[in-house]
Amino acid sequence: MRRIAAGLALGPLTLTAVVGCGGDTDPTKVTVFAASSLTGTFTTLEARFEGDHPDVDVVLSFGSSTTLAEQIAAGAPADVVATADEKSISVVADAGQLTTDPIPFATNTLVIAVPAGNPAKVTGVESLGSTDFVACDASAPCGAAAAQMLENAGISAEPKTFEPDVASTLALVESGEIDAGIVYVTDVAAAGSAVEAIRIPVTDNVTNPYFIATVKDSAEASAADDWVTLVTGPGGQRVLQEAGFGSP
Repeated sequence: MRRIAAGLALGPLTLTAVVGCGGDTDPTKVTVFAASSLTGTFTTLEARFEGDHPDVDVVLSFGSSTTLAEQIAAGAPADVVATADEKSISVVADAGQLTTDPIPFATNTLVIAVPAGNPAKVTGVESLGSTDFVACDASAPCGAAAAQMLENAGISAEPKTFEPDVASTLALVESGEIDAGIVYVTDVAAAGSAVEAIRIPVTDNVTNPYFIATVKDSAEASAADDWVTLVTGPGGQRVLQEAGFGSP
């Protein structure tokens, strides 16, 4: 009798454990493709969004806006796209991969980044003619802006290397491998004491607009729209502007 009673006592416990495991559900995943210059701000917003949406897991994928746009246009699975220029997001729109017109949500301008202490004594744009410097590839928004800025300033010298995005461009400056790099104001601000900023005259500088939109056929369109609302709303705008981005 004791053995039978013990078996009956264990039965409900085992059943409860099985039901508990079966009741667990994976969180909703929202994949955001974003320009690498948004790494700091979007990571901050990720924590805020997930705090307000405990059932949602935001997956951030950063890179060159051009590359990300081409990937989505080719069918890469993404729920939201945020680019550092109008040209890149137009690639996605022209491919019929957006649910609505892109929304402008920020602007960014260029600056010359130099390693801490400015060992090459870069004083301004004119110094780039006799300094080893790097910039993004012209296919990326930061590279196209840099090329336009150099043309505006009448600088014919070319970068020592062309990097795929602004993150890799800044990394070379932070490591001290290069004398200077043309990046965004926000990137230098995020790097802290690792680099210093040399301003570019307004007459030579270039301002890039940033755009965001929900990707068509997103499996999580509602959550994706909520992310866009956060970025374009007061909370998201405050985070962006504190990081040095301009208003849209």
